[in-house]
Amino acid sequence: MWHYILKRLVLMIPTLFGVLLMAFAIVQFVPGGPVEQLAYEMKGRNVGGEAAGGTRSTLYQGQRGLNDEQLAEIRKMYGFDKPVIARFWDLVKRCATFDLGESYYHHQSVWSLMVSKLPVSISLGIWTFLLTYLISVPLGVAKAMRHGSQFDLATTLILMVGYAIPGFVLGVALLVLFGGGSFWQMFPLRGLTSDDWEQLSLLGKITDYLWHVVLPVTAMVLGSFATVTMLTKNSVLEEIRKQYVLTARAKGLGERQILYRHVFRNAMIPIVTGFPAAFVGAFFTGSLLIETLFSLDGLGLLSYESVIRRDYPVVLGSLYLFALLGLFTRLLSDLCYVLVDPRLRFEGSAR
Repeated sequence: MWHYILKRLVLMIPTLFGVLLMAFAIVQFVPGGPVEQLAYEMKGRNVGGEAAGGTRSTLYQGQRGLNDEQLAEIRKMYGFDKPVIARFWDLVKRCATFDLGESYYHHQSVWSLMVSKLPVSISLGIWTFLLTYLISVPLGVAKAMRHGSQFDLATTLILMVGYAIPGFVLGVALLVLFGGGSFWQMFPLRGLTSDDWEQLSLLGKITDYLWHVVLPVTAMVLGSFATVTMLTKNSVLEEIRKQYVLTARAKGLGERQILYRHVFRNAMIPIVTGFPAAFVGAFFTGSLLIETLFSLDGLGLLSYESVIRRDYPVVLGSLYLFALLGLFTRLLSDLCYVLVDPRLRFEGSAR
């Protein structure tokens, strides 16, 4: 197993290198870079929208009135006075030491900037993960034990309808219904806490926080119920139809005993092995549209705004971090297979 883990860790290096190379190459061809952005700002003009969709002639209108020395100073400040290969090599060396650089727009380190956005992502992620599995797994088992019944058909219809509704559309509907739109003012519209949160008691802070997360978490989690529930149901059904279940029934074991001692343990293998990816994904892949709709300043909104503002250190740094976490998550998922089912062996571990 250690040989397999070491090999996977070594293979992460060229994968990360390829991710950085592709992202860096794309960045070089994106119009309206930080030099042009700052040139417009120096002329007192806001060009966020023009830079995103303008032509090459409009991008450089902001440089009119700036002499060559000023433009050279701006390029040097951002490091664009160096050759492309030198800039890419500097990026690789920084990422190798986990130095993600400093934001062009926020003027602070990328690490501290991302850490400041983590509370929102953690709040959305942990509730999404817990609610998805605490509801979907028992529901999937119940559907498998009642396969073909009215309960199974009704819950499947509800899950498919929830899965078909985009989270952003559901969020808008929730705001209209319960956020003071055209009907009831039951939940707050923005943020994770109220303005007077610091003055509240401990119980008041907990209540206020939970009251704020109801609508965004509902909008995020409803669509994920169907995937985990149907995966659980199909896994349990597959195990129920196997020979060892028939043998256990022939020996006189009760249905509950068969379910929880044999079927449930084997059926949960694909569910448990997906925990690392689901857990990490719940924290770092929050819906950008949900964050925007409910005015939640998380990592998703930060990444989007960094692309619009051409804040390349944040764009490349967040992409590098997400790619690294994704690779480690895949490795943890493979290791969970062995922990859950000792019959499985990695390549070369039996030697």
